[in-house]
Amino acid sequence: MAGVEWRAGADVRARIDRDFRAFVGDAGFPCLAGKGAVKRGDYTLGVYPALGSLDATRQLVVDLGCFTKSIPADGAGLRTFAAVFTGEAPADELAYERALWRQLQGLHDADPVSAWDPRVSGDPAEAEFSFSFGGRALFVVGLHPASSRLSRRFRWPALMFNPRAQFDRLKAEGRFDRMRDLVRERDVALQGSMNPNLADFGQASEARQYSGRATEPGWECPFHRKR
Repeated sequence: MAGVEWRAGADVRARIDRDFRAFVGDAGFPCLAGKGAVKRGDYTLGVYPALGSLDATRQLVVDLGCFTKSIPADGAGLRTFAAVFTGEAPADELAYERALWRQLQGLHDADPVSAWDPRVSGDPAEAEFSFSFGGRALFVVGLHPASSRLSRRFRWPALMFNPRAQFDRLKAEGRFDRMRDLVRERDVALQGSMNPNLADFGQASEARQYSGRATEPGWECPFHRKR
């Protein structure tokens, strides 16, 4: 991973942060947990070059590693890591999906922590799959300008990394189902239809949900866990 470190200028970072806060803060944005995290300032925003590029991976490995180390083991709070990419946006949903998985594969290949979170599967074909980095399971939400889902149509390509431990805590407290149902109701109100890839953890692989594209029945995830 040697090379010259790429860093966005302060003015670019400030502009993207404003765009992100406005996007999540919009009244129609359906994710209540995301709205709460941004309102409280419980989010980390990183700015990188093109999604899936080596330069982006170099810095994202460092920043995401710091984020996963900061996650409380008991899932306390609602935190998210937003990785926003300033390179040319993928032309359509398929191109974005390919770049998303190229980025996640690059992160995994460079992950300094070899252990996969034992609470989830590392096989994207299994219903219990969740992406893992730094030994912590993360639910990934992709955003980009060409998304067919309005709730994911952000002006910049982005990846939201959400600690799965937070969802587990909400389930243990009996609060998860109500929040999930409210988010889905709000998404239908915004879009006019339910996201066809939605499924609860353990029912179907969440890999289909990451890009936001309506994947085909025979779709196969291009991600491969290191052995």
